[in-house]
Amino acid sequence: MAMFAWCAISFGILVCVSADLYVHNPRGSNNRANEKSATRANNNRLFDSQNNARGGYNYGDSAANPSQNEDQQYRMKYFQSGLVGNSELMVEWTNQHGCGGDEDTSPHKLNCNMVLQFMCQDDKSTAAPDDSITLRNGANTQTQAYNKPNNDDENEGTVRNRRNANVQAGRGLHESWEWYDYCYRRERNKGLFVADQNLNDNNQGVSSAIFTRQNPNDNRRGYECPEERDYYPYFHPTPWVDIAVLAHNASSCDYYTENSFNSKPYGECVEEFNDGKRKHWSTANNPEACADKGGQWVEYHNYLELAPDFAASEANCLAQNNGNTGKVLYKWGKPYDVQKIVNHEEILDTCFVAAPPLDCQPADWSRVNHLGNGRDGQPLSYKWTLPYFPGHKDKRCVFRMRYNISTDDYDPFNTTSEHNEQKQNNVVVQRSPIEQNPLVNIGANGQLLQLAINTDQTGRVFQDRSHVFLLLTRKDKIPDEANLKNLNVRGKRGNIVQVYPAIEYDFVPNRMNIKESDLVHIQWTGSNTHDNGAPGGDGQTGDAGEGKDGSDRTNVVEILEPGENFPVPYERNNMFKNMEVVWNSLDTHGTTDEDKQKNIAIQMASVGYFQCLSQSDCGPDSIESKRALNNLLDNANASYGGIVFKLKEGVYHYMCSRNNNFSNRSQKGQITVTK
Repeated sequence: MAMFAWCAISFGILVCVSADLYVHNPRGSNNRANEKSATRANNNRLFDSQNNARGGYNYGDSAANPSQNEDQQYRMKYFQSGLVGNSELMVEWTNQHGCGGDEDTSPHKLNCNMVLQFMCQDDKSTAAPDDSITLRNGANTQTQAYNKPNNDDENEGTVRNRRNANVQAGRGLHESWEWYDYCYRRERNKGLFVADQNLNDNNQGVSSAIFTRQNPNDNRRGYECPEERDYYPYFHPTPWVDIAVLAHNASSCDYYTENSFNSKPYGECVEEFNDGKRKHWSTANNPEACADKGGQWVEYHNYLELAPDFAASEANCLAQNNGNTGKVLYKWGKPYDVQKIVNHEEILDTCFVAAPPLDCQPADWSRVNHLGNGRDGQPLSYKWTLPYFPGHKDKRCVFRMRYNISTDDYDPFNTTSEHNEQKQNNVVVQRSPIEQNPLVNIGANGQLLQLAINTDQTGRVFQDRSHVFLLLTRKDKIPDEANLKNLNVRGKRGNIVQVYPAIEYDFVPNRMNIKESDLVHIQWTGSNTHDNGAPGGDGQTGDAGEGKDGSDRTNVVEILEPGENFPVPYERNNMFKNMEVVWNSLDTHGTTDEDKQKNIAIQMASVGYFQCLSQSDCGPDSIESKRALNNLLDNANASYGGIVFKLKEGVYHYMCSRNNNFSNRSQKGQITVTK
C-alpha cells in the first residue's frame, strides 16, 4: 500500500532528558479538574502532557464554594479584537529544560520550539448528554470513554450508538469523539522515524495514527490524536488554529509559516456510508490508498468562522476583500468544519474567514533545569492578539501550548523511516542511529557501559492546555477602534514549595504600560479546592496562606508606592478617581461621578461582594444592607468578571490585601499611563 514518505519535523530527539511545560496565564490545567490533592488525579483526562503530576490549576469557581456542576464554574471572558483595535492577552509559562538564545553567546545543549494554538466554536449554554463536540471542562476528573470499533464497515447508526454510549456531558472534552475514532482507524505515516520501537496495530490490524514513537502502545488521553500531538506541522487537517511558533532558530520560520494549516490546505480521504452520507473516517492516509478504497482525497482549509450569508458565491465572497483593513481575509473553498464532520454531512465549497497568518519568531532564552523566569527576571511570555470574528458571535475556546526539545545525537530534520532499525528472521540487519539503553565500548579492554536512552522518548513533546474560556464580542461601550489590554491573576494558594511547579499569586502583567486611549479589562479566576493535599508526589503538601483552606481569593486596593503594604483610604485615592469605567460585569451604581468611582473601588476591594455603599443605589447588595464581608474575603467569590476602564496619565500602584503575608507576599501591580 502506498504511504507518505514525508519527513515532518518531529517534536524533538530527546536523550535522557526530563522536562515539563506549565502555562500560568491563561491558567494551564495539566489535566487537573477540581481535585484537592497536590497531584492531579488523572493524567489521561484530556490530553497527554508528559508533565510532572504536581503541576496545573483547577478550573475556576464562580462563587465562594466549590462548583457542583459545569454551570457553576467560572470561564474567563476576554473581549475579541475589533476590526481596527486589538485585544491583547499576555500568555505566560515556565519550561524546565531551556530554550532560545544565540549559539555563540548563550548556547544550549538542545534544539527546541514552542507551538501555540487555540480552538473555538460558537458558545452554547450546556452540552447534551451525547454531545461529542461542545468544549467543556467537565465536573469531575474522569476520562471520556471509547469503545473500539468491531470492524471497518460500520454503518452510521452503529457509529452513533457507539459514540452515544461513550460520551458523557459531565466529563471534560476538547477534541471530538469522531476525531479520535478517525485517528484510531487511519494508517499512521510510515515515513516517520521510529528508531528501534515496535509500533502496535489496532484491533483492525492497522498500525494507525494512535501509535507513535512516543506512544508505541495504544494509551489514550481524552480524544487527542497522538500522531497529531507529536508532529508539527501536521500532514492532515486538524481542529486547531495556529497562533505562533517560537522557534529555536529564525531560519526555520519560513518552513513553519509556509506549512502551517492556517495558510496551506491539507487533505484527507473521504468515504461514504451505504446511504451516501460522509464517513468521519478512512483507513487511507494518502491519495493513492484513498483511490484504492474508492474514496475521494479532499483538501480542506483552516478557518476562523464561516462567512455571513452575503457571500453565497465565490465572486461575492472574494469581493468582500476589496477595501478591507487586512485583518479579515475571506476565502472560497472547503473549510474543515468539525460540526459537519460530526454530523456526517458533506462539506461543500463555501465562503469562510481565513485563519490569521502564523506568527513565527525566535524563542526567548530560558535556563536549563529551571522552572522560572527568563532573562532579567522577566516571565517567559508571548503577547497574543486575540482574533476578530466578523460574525459577531461569542466563542467558546481552549488554548494549548506544546514544548518540543531535541539534542543533536543525530540529524533531527533528515532522519526518516529509512533509518529505522530493520530485522530479518529476528536478526538486526540495520541499526537505528539511536538505540534503547545501548552498551558502548569505552576502549578499556572492552569495558562496556550502558547509556540510559529511551527511544520512545526520542521525540519528546510536553504540553499544557487552558480550561475552557470565552471570547466575547465587543459591547456597545467598547469601541471597535480601541486597543484593549487584559490584566489577570496567575498562581494558586500555598507557598512556593507547596505549589511548585505551579507558582504563587501575581498579576499578569504585573507592570503594565498603556496610553490614555487604551482600555484595560481586569478580571481573575480562582478555585475553592486548591488544598494541595495528599498525595503530594515529590513535593510538600499544604496550602499556606490567609483565609479558609483551599481557597483562592484576590481583590484590588490602591497603594501609593510599590514598597508599601498598607492600602490608602479612599480619601487619598488616585486610581479610582482617575478611572473611567466603560463596561462592568456587575452594574455601575451612583448618580454622580464621585459616587460611581467610590462604588467601583468598593466592588474591586470586595471582589464584587458589595456593589455600592448606599442602599439607595444598589439595595440588598450595598454595604448598608448586606451581611458583613469576611475580612479575609472567605465569603467573597473566587472569581470576578471585572471591569473595562481607562485611566488618566499617571503611575498607579495596587495590591491584593489578602495575599500579602510573609510566606507568599506580595501580590502587587503597577499601571503606567502616558498620553
